[in-house]
Amino acid sequence: MKKSLITIVIAVVLVVIFVLLLFTYQVRQSEVVVVSTFLKPTDTKNEPGLYVKWPWPIQSINRFDQRVQNFEDKFSEGLLTSDGTMILSSVYVGWRISDAKAFFPKFPGGSAVAAQRQLEGMLRSAKTAVIGKHNLADFVNSDASQLKFTQIEQEIQAAVKTELDKNNYGITIEFLGIKRLGLPESVTQTVFDRMKSEQQKSISTAQFKGEAEAIKIKSAAERQAADLINNAQAEATRIEGAGNAEAAKTMAVFQQNPDLAVFQLQLEALKSSMNQKTTLILDDRTPPFNLLKNQPATSTTK
Repeated sequence: MKKSLITIVIAVVLVVIFVLLLFTYQVRQSEVVVVSTFLKPTDTKNEPGLYVKWPWPIQSINRFDQRVQNFEDKFSEGLLTSDGTMILSSVYVGWRISDAKAFFPKFPGGSAVAAQRQLEGMLRSAKTAVIGKHNLADFVNSDASQLKFTQIEQEIQAAVKTELDKNNYGITIEFLGIKRLGLPESVTQTVFDRMKSEQQKSISTAQFKGEAEAIKIKSAAERQAADLINNAQAEATRIEGAGNAEAAKTMAVFQQNPDLAVFQLQLEALKSSMNQKTTLILDDRTPPFNLLKNQPATSTTK
């Protein structure tokens, strides 16, 4: 009896498991599921959990990885720039399935490998078009500020995105960048010579600008010096005029009183001779020392 009960329980459990497998399915965190009804996509589930479905062949479950996938194209492929130089490049791409319902019917069985092959072809066409619009100097330049890597990467990504949207592949490009750049051996020396010529041209331009700036500074300094000299001469003329005016006033006074003029001159001469600690032996009758005699005596208060 016990064996029969155990057998029945096991059978029931198996039936339940079988029913669950037939009528339910699970969606994991990292995947998106497309539910097909009679082989046509009818629903999409991207939230983790347990869902109900009709058993095959009514409905079937197609699982896709919704995480970002990446690849890198071949480095050996040479492309021409707009100035006719062959360059080698390698671009890395990160992509993911953004619309599994649109993605599933575009590729056999929703194959990610087939999708990557399609992306590689689009990337090759986009690279050819974008690189063909740029000069070599945008990729290789002695002046880092003249490089246009970011702009070129954005143009390639935009070209691929336009193609994906036009065909509704259900794919989104998450990131794209240039990983490697190179030159074939046949053009390496030519490129180096061109870079050397451009560098020499930059040096000549900088030297010319420096000389022009030096001339400008020198001219400004000369103008400033001329202005200072002119201002100084004008100030000297003004001071001289003021002095002459004062002298004219003094001369008028002296002309009215000649004795005062003589006395003033004698005082100036005496002052000049006595401006240092000097011992003089002189004749007090000789001007201007005659001023020292016949002076009134200083009274002393006792």
